[in-house]
Amino acid sequence: MKKTVLIVGTGLGGLSTGLRLATKGYQVKFVEKAPQAGGRLNQLKKDGFTFDVGPSFFSMPYEFEELVEDCGIKMPFDFVELDPLYTVNFRGSDKKYSLYKDIDKLSEQFSEVEPDFKRKFTAYLKKCEELYKDTVDVVIKQNFDSIPHYIKSLMQVNPKHLPVLLKTFWRQSSSFFESKEVRQIVSLIAFFLGRTPFDTNAVYTLLSHIEFTNNGYYNVKGGMYTIVTSLVKELEKLNVSFEYNTEIADFTSADGKVTSLIDQNGKSWEADIYVINADAALFRGTVFNRKKFSEKRLSKMTWTMGYLTFYVGVNKKLPQVEHHNYFLGNNYEEYAKDVLKNPGTLEKPYYYVNVLSKHNSECAPEGCEALFFVCPVPSLLYKTDWSDKKDIVNSILADFSKRIKQDISKDIIFQMEYTPEDWQNQFNLYKGAGLGLSHSMLQIGALRPKNYDEKFKNTFYVGASTVPGAGLPMAVIGSKLVAERVSDYK
Repeated sequence: MKKTVLIVGTGLGGLSTGLRLATKGYQVKFVEKAPQAGGRLNQLKKDGFTFDVGPSFFSMPYEFEELVEDCGIKMPFDFVELDPLYTVNFRGSDKKYSLYKDIDKLSEQFSEVEPDFKRKFTAYLKKCEELYKDTVDVVIKQNFDSIPHYIKSLMQVNPKHLPVLLKTFWRQSSSFFESKEVRQIVSLIAFFLGRTPFDTNAVYTLLSHIEFTNNGYYNVKGGMYTIVTSLVKELEKLNVSFEYNTEIADFTSADGKVTSLIDQNGKSWEADIYVINADAALFRGTVFNRKKFSEKRLSKMTWTMGYLTFYVGVNKKLPQVEHHNYFLGNNYEEYAKDVLKNPGTLEKPYYYVNVLSKHNSECAPEGCEALFFVCPVPSLLYKTDWSDKKDIVNSILADFSKRIKQDISKDIIFQMEYTPEDWQNQFNLYKGAGLGLSHSMLQIGALRPKNYDEKFKNTFYVGASTVPGAGLPMAVIGSKLVAERVSDYK
């Protein structure tokens, strides 16, 4: 008889895990708090506009290719490589930097601000590549059964990288470049981890290798939510079922195993095996009532920043704006150092703008554009009152209009905002921390909440706050790691 698996949450980690297990013969069922699948990889559709709610591009496509190969299916969605990867705009300058993977094309843009850029950037990328190759399989792509096991694995890493562990991302990248423009652009990727280059360890400069020399970034045709709808269709072919509007609030257990999970309406959900795609730290604290993950202890952990996201439909085309864009102020260092905790830094924002309709005409009515803004902000740990969200959004829209030399304020026909409060309430993110637990050195590898439960031997975890970490490729890698755990469970 097939073993049954109940997966709580339908984020990418949960869907990928479900696909791996269903193709191995497990009988899989999902329960999901929201009315549709996807978690943060979601979609907003309104008044003819379509927006990606969370991630708007992805890297490491080979992880998705390995997933479908492992599951014996064809790639269910189409994706195209970004070139340029994105553009960067500085306040007070009309110059727009286009981040090409072609180093010669890239170098031309920095000739005035960073002499000998090509040589410096090549040396920087070589170091990033060495970090990637020497650490990714050792630290990221394997399960750890204990801290000694983790330490033993770390000892396999080439000792020449030890000095990097003592530096921040900013310090490491700054050792290669002199101009503020290059230093800021190169360090932007640290924000992808939910922190800043000033408190992210230099080992994560390996992400620059992923950006520029190891496959780059990709768009999904039809928008990122196509990943979710495609995986759901593949799962349904395998007779996997989905129950939405179902939030797990309690549990029963016996003999060291979970015997059922209980939803908000008191209904019991029984299975042989449970996989939790909700936040691994928060779920342990709020549902399993673990002292180690109590509210007091959760608040002392290091979390990623919050995000203010807003979705804007305008009845004009914006040919001067690319698909993926970053807008930086004149106070990058001050802003980045304060943004995690100081609400006052919002007066001079750094923000990202995605124009989904740029290459997906079906995502906006004819003659219109769908704009998705992301601004890093303090989580609810540091800013609890978001009654000023409209003022903040309006200041960003005004800055954006000034930068693109086109006032869009009178052209807006749809607008919606998500503050950290919304991210907390809709997606069960602790204090609205956008990517869960941070990737500080004491919260990676075996030091991160485990992907198997400490008490219940039939319960496992996948997603941002467990191994290997946050990000779409990490969710897919995490699905492989947790599927191995489930397969080993007797």
